Amino acid sequence: MSVHKTALLGAITGAVLASASLQAAEPPKALGAGEGRLDIVAWPGYIERGESDKAYDWVSGFEKETGCKVSVKTAGTSDEMVSLMTKGGYDLVTASGDASLRLIAGKRVQPINTALIPNWKLIDPRLQNGGWYVVDKQVYGAPYQWGPNVLLYNTEVFKQAPTSWGVLFEPQNLPDGKPNKGRVQAYDGPIYIADAALYLKTAKPELGIQDPYELNEAQYKAVLELLRQQQPLVHRYWHDATVQMSDVKNEGVVATSSWGYMVNGLKAEKQPVASTIPREGATGWADTTMLHSEARHPNCAYKWMDWSLQPKVQGDVAAWFGSLPAVPAACSGNELLGAQGCKTNGFENFDKIAFWKTPQAQGGKFVPYSRWTQDYIAIMGGR
Repeated sequence: MSVHKTALLGAITGAVLASASLQAAEPPKALGAGEGRLDIVAWPGYIERGESDKAYDWVSGFEKETGCKVSVKTAGTSDEMVSLMTKGGYDLVTASGDASLRLIAGKRVQPINTALIPNWKLIDPRLQNGGWYVVDKQVYGAPYQWGPNVLLYNTEVFKQAPTSWGVLFEPQNLPDGKPNKGRVQAYDGPIYIADAALYLKTAKPELGIQDPYELNEAQYKAVLELLRQQQPLVHRYWHDATVQMSDVKNEGVVATSSWGYMVNGLKAEKQPVASTIPREGATGWADTTMLHSEARHPNCAYKWMDWSLQPKVQGDVAAWFGSLPAVPAACSGNELLGAQGCKTNGFENFDKIAFWKTPQAQGGKFVPYSRWTQDYIAIMGGR
């Protein structure tokens, strides 16, 4: 995601959120035949058809059963997803909480009729009625996967798991006696400000941070100071999963915020890595499959939302991505995920996660996302 694009998105955020007063369209009462095609914007690794590994394919069966040919556009950040959905031409997006509320407010997605999704009843009760996709009692999409933003670390440098996110934020020597400067990474997205806020919630309790997405001016100033301190330490602000994996393998990166997807991929390549959730907890994501307000293939889209909630599909996605299924039944009997897969990926850590959501001003009480965007661009640029 280029700085120019991020700046542009920041400029339109206020206008997008301001349009929330528009009335949502009524969801359909019944479905017709599939339109033969389905266009999805998704995180990398979310929509697999066996091209990376033949064992991981939850698209071919859907296409055979429904006649809906699936086309996927991958996106590396939530801002990129919002941009793509704003341009249009897509039916569905696997949106995280820092994108979903913007998409709802901007009327880029439409409410759905859950009665047309038979597998809806299988969804984890902890995810039902989530504030990141249910607004004014309207449901805007189907939960897909969730998980924490983990601390990935090199097990040859860290003989024991790091206990704090401070290894990424504070200048220090790591257990191998060498400085962390140039050996750690941070996420290339304004929502990463919440990671710094979550760290300071514990490190500096006198700031009184309660919610890392709701920061008053004093708290926000302290968080920005921490991020400016971090900037010289950062090897790269990452958003591309493949690039991060390469950096860990080839560029000497030994600690970084990451996803289970990269941890699993690196372990599969026999790299000396592991992941942990430090004592401060973690930010995280609960992703929702959302329907574009002008979707050209709504029948295929509804068929996909139902298909995606099958326990087999949910378990396969979780095994491949290193995430948690939105359907708890997926945690048992899945050969790819294994008996301990959900436990390993953090199924019991739900309450430790501060799930991504778009920061709102709430009448001026807190710093809005438009400011987060502008300030984070400046920090990444060394200003």
